[in-house]
Amino acid sequence: MTFLQNLITTDVVSLPPGTARAGALLTPQGKILFDFVIWRDGDGFIIEMDADQQDAFVRRLTMYKLRSQVDFTVLEDAGITVTWGEDTPAYGVEDERFGQAGIRLMRLIGQTEMDLPKGDYDALRTEAGVAVSGADYALQDAFPHDILMDLDGGLSFRKGCYVGQEVVSRMQHRGTARRRIVKIEAEADLPASGTEITAGGKPVGALGTVSGRKGLAIVRTDRVGAALAAGVPLLAGDVPVRATLPVWTGLSYPAGEEADS
Repeated sequence: MTFLQNLITTDVVSLPPGTARAGALLTPQGKILFDFVIWRDGDGFIIEMDADQQDAFVRRLTMYKLRSQVDFTVLEDAGITVTWGEDTPAYGVEDERFGQAGIRLMRLIGQTEMDLPKGDYDALRTEAGVAVSGADYALQDAFPHDILMDLDGGLSFRKGCYVGQEVVSRMQHRGTARRRIVKIEAEADLPASGTEITAGGKPVGALGTVSGRKGLAIVRTDRVGAALAAGVPLLAGDVPVRATLPVWTGLSYPAGEEADS
């Protein structure tokens, strides 16, 4: 436990059993090098991440291991089943990120043939404002604040030092986080992920996850706030869009616009 506590953004000491919490391993400059969710598994922890990151992540942990008495095991081809809705079973671990948005989502290790509720996971992430690397941002290009980790429980400001902690703590105490995940909505289908979002011809961000007429984007909140205050429309490509901060965050745009659901 001490090994992870001194390395990643998550406070694993306070992590209760049965709860999956956001986490990241940062660069020394405070940007996200690996993103994941983590939960307790007996005396150890399960870390769920994109399969493409696993080998590099284990190599990085091994680099930090030194004389620590810890072992790492990759659960080959295990996979994860996610389920949500009224008929969601009580077993598995509850994803704290979705809980912030009032959605009870359970994560289960392995593929299952059980008759579980099914749905569009990306659409649910969009509704909850839950961003993931690859779909919504590039690794080593975003700070934890950009994807709301300072508010979803994945970024601790109370535990001791960890990699990148000094930078993110400075951002927190000085209030200098200017980029945030927002929910995007349009009256027509959104263009492809990666499309630039502009206000008055000036870039304010780019689309991440796209699910029909809804999506996620990381934007400069100061620029969006100024555009909203001036009545300047936002465009994703040539599609007019509305950008709202997830209501569970309690955030508002610097120009005074209220966050919306």
